Amino acid sequence: MQEFLDTLGIKAPVVVAGLSGGILRALSRHRYKVREMVASPICGALAAAYLTLPVAHYFRATGLPVPDDDTTTLAAAFLIGVSAMWISDIVFEVMVRRFKPGREE
Repeated sequence: MQEFLDTLGIKAPVVVAGLSGGILRALSRHRYKVREMVASPICGALAAAYLTLPVAHYFRATGLPVPDDDTTTLAAAFLIGVSAMWISDIVFEVMVRRFKPGREE
C-alpha cells in the first residue's frame, strides 16, 4: 500500500491524519447519517492527501512563522481532514440551491 501511495505522490501519515480528522467530524455530528459516517473519513483523507502540502507551502510563502517539520504537516492534515466535509457540505448546498429543478429566476 505504501508503494502505491508513493507512486501517487501521497504521504501515508498525511492520509491517516486526514482520515482521523474525517472520523472526528463524523462522530461530532448531532445527526448521524450513514452517508456522512462513510463520506467524512474518505473526504478528509483525500483532501488531506492533496491539499496539505500546498496549504503548508502557501502559509510559509506568505511569511507566517510555520515550522517546517512533520508535526506541523500532520497537524495541518488533521485540520484539513476535519474541515473537508464541512466545505463539501457548503459546496453541495450551494449547488443544490442554484440548480434545483423548478426554480425560476
